[in-house]
Amino acid sequence: MNERVLVTGAGGFIGSHLVELLVSEGCKVRAFVRYNSGNRWGMLEQLQAAVMNEVEVVTGDLRDGETVERAIAGCARVFHLGALIAIPYSYLSPDDVVATNVLGTQNVLNACRKNSSLERLIHTSTSEVYGTAQYTPIDEAHPLQAQSPYAASKIAADKVVESYHLSYGLPAVTIRPFNAFGPRQSARAIIPTILTQVLAGGSLKLGTLETRRDFTFVQDTARAFWLASEAEGVEGLVLNVGTGKDVTIRELLDIIFAQLDRCVDVQLDENRVRPKGSEVEVLQCNADLARRSLGWVPRQTLEQGLELTANWFVAHQNLFRAELYNV
Repeated sequence: MNERVLVTGAGGFIGSHLVELLVSEGCKVRAFVRYNSGNRWGMLEQLQAAVMNEVEVVTGDLRDGETVERAIAGCARVFHLGALIAIPYSYLSPDDVVATNVLGTQNVLNACRKNSSLERLIHTSTSEVYGTAQYTPIDEAHPLQAQSPYAASKIAADKVVESYHLSYGLPAVTIRPFNAFGPRQSARAIIPTILTQVLAGGSLKLGTLETRRDFTFVQDTARAFWLASEAEGVEGLVLNVGTGKDVTIRELLDIIFAQLDRCVDVQLDENRVRPKGSEVEVLQCNADLARRSLGWVPRQTLEQGLELTANWFVAHQNLFRAELYNV
């Protein structure tokens, strides 16, 4: 494309895969990562040098409007993935989560309005905004229910995006991923939690095993963002991205144990159980709208994606501390 694009949250899990994809598509990528005194760029540091040579990294904080405005200036497309995403952390620090996810998103929107180069904003939602499914598969008309402060912050951010599209004509589209997984994912997510503990040996500490989730391989998720930036007539839409197939965590364990040829003792860890009323029991995606609007369909099965993911975690065990539970 040979045009400048910005990815917020570029140092994160999905963000790093999206940066990789955008570079392969010929974009001039500006990667926005949260400032830290160690000058660390998160999972961007795991990308090949040939990719990173094509990336301009800028540091800052979504909560600082001037910094966000400078990062977005001159960018034709803005992929807004930056957020605090850990649900357990949102119980402990809801103010931080709301400030980053809601006010940070508003800063992105304000900067986009001032950017005369903007062609489209692609905003990131989450399937957590639906809460426990009232019907399955879940389509975009499903009621929203905030069963955690994190979910509430994302509902609010989604609605602010909607308001800027309807009020100011901002060309925004929202991608709503169901549980993405794959290489480079944080150990706070369920699949890395399982893999890192199993590879480290000893017992496996988990929360509830009966919740159902729709797992989508991260490269498929990243491709949906790319397609949403290219497709015509999708401004104002919210698009679910998922496989339509859900499994329990217990069933997921069986697949992982079989692939690793290991079976370990599973222990309930009460610290990993959500508060009563907050647990989302079932998430299963209806992605028909994304299929019709973007031509998006998942390419990797759960089993194929888990094999690729397990291979990456085997090779990168040194990056994780399986003995610690960090919200």
